[in-house]
Amino acid sequence: MNSRSLQTTIVFLVIGGILALALGGFFGSASRQFSSVLVELQTWVSSRYLGIQDFVTAPRDIVSLRARNVELEAQVSQLQTQVIELQQRVNETEILAALVDFSRSNPESTYKAASVIGRDPSPFLHYIIINRGSNDDIRRGMPVVTNQGLVGRIDAVIADAARVQLITDPASSINVYLQNAETDAVLFGSVTGDVSLDMISQDSSVEPGDLILTSGLGGGYPSDLIIGQVVTMRSLEFELFQQATVQPAVDFTRLDIVLVITNFRPVDITPLVP
Repeated sequence: MNSRSLQTTIVFLVIGGILALALGGFFGSASRQFSSVLVELQTWVSSRYLGIQDFVTAPRDIVSLRARNVELEAQVSQLQTQVIELQQRVNETEILAALVDFSRSNPESTYKAASVIGRDPSPFLHYIIINRGSNDDIRRGMPVVTNQGLVGRIDAVIADAARVQLITDPASSINVYLQNAETDAVLFGSVTGDVSLDMISQDSSVEPGDLILTSGLGGGYPSDLIIGQVVTMRSLEFELFQQATVQPAVDFTRLDIVLVITNFRPVDITPLVP
């Protein structure tokens, strides 16, 4: 037997042995173990691949997320601005509607609306600046009101703006009438912004809650403009007059739009007072 025939015989014997072992189930457990090892190896490789992929793509995702976050923050800021603008428009509309109702209910006067564009920064003076001036026929001494009541009067005027002295100013004094008590008094401002009444006759019965109106005396203001209510009274027997603290009808911290009474001209009667 030559070598080639021997080799062929050996190969057939090996193949036959392998087939016999396979048919006998000898390779079953080994095949399962081998498959399990392959699955575990594949899982390990897959997890490492995904980790490497995340590591490689993470910086790009972070940059994208940051850019998206900046974009969303800008949109939120823009929406907030729009909400504030709409709220301001609603507030202005409500104020204007109230002022229109007030002017219609008081047709004896003519009015010109003005926006507040400045406030007094000093603790010793109390005034506001409005965006109407001599070009709008605004004159010194004209009363300024809201639908709530008296604000003050025009104190100084330029072409396109005017300064309004508030009734809370320490230099302000107004002749008033207490409606319920049917008596006159004088309203004074103060450095602190508080408003008080003086020169109330001792014979007058004034109670908290009594309504205070302008009397028209002195020529500085028209009559019957609402000022506020009496809060507390102070009366001593040895004093000539009673005094009272006042709650103004107008909220001076929230003045946005006011009305100037343009058909009133103040009269200075000082030279006629003996």
